[in-house]
Amino acid sequence: MLKAGDIITYDDIRNIEKAQIQHGMTFRSDGRVSVFLMSQQDNAKYEDELVDDGKGLIYEGHDEPRRKGSPDPKTLNQPLKTPKGSPTANGKFLGAAELYQAKGKIHLVAVYEKIKKGLWTFNGIFSLVDAYPKTRDGRIVYKFKLELYADKYEGVTSHRHLDLAHTRMIPSHVKQEVFKRDKGRCVTCGATDNLHYDHELPFSKGGTSLSASNIRLLCARHNLQKRDNIE
Repeated sequence: MLKAGDIITYDDIRNIEKAQIQHGMTFRSDGRVSVFLMSQQDNAKYEDELVDDGKGLIYEGHDEPRRKGSPDPKTLNQPLKTPKGSPTANGKFLGAAELYQAKGKIHLVAVYEKIKKGLWTFNGIFSLVDAYPKTRDGRIVYKFKLELYADKYEGVTSHRHLDLAHTRMIPSHVKQEVFKRDKGRCVTCGATDNLHYDHELPFSKGGTSLSASNIRLLCARHNLQKRDNIE
């Protein structure tokens, strides 16, 4: 079972999703959860951000594909349709957000975040609640607002809203700082695989997600042993 905060590889993502996730936005209309790949690293192509005290995410839509002889995609409006008239990923997710606004139909998205080359973290399952255009640098980009729906990749197809009062995403800069400080190893045993971002003082007991001093790396075995006990 995949849990928010688990550190995984791209191959893990491919195995979990049972597909090659080639693009940052993968829309699914067959009952499966859609996928967003995000990054808040310094060289990230898009401006994604955490909102609502870590319970929400604003994900930026994607640009035109770069084509030889065409203008820089960063100078063009983000597309809602392909040259053949079919909806792009932006258009599909915009349509899903409009369905939520009009009929309350929930569209779920699994969000994975890149923390360094070759390594990702699972941020959770989100519901898509809004989408809107924004003018920036003289062009239109699309923003997609998501709310945390589940912190485990399990049982999400029931579309039941879960009580996530004690769940918050860890900001990207905190993840980066903790990974570097702990040298990519479990602080208890030194393991380098099956790692998880752990709250030393659990959020449910007053701990914070906003400070690296309360976050550490634990392997799956020691994270399971700890659960919500205060050490």
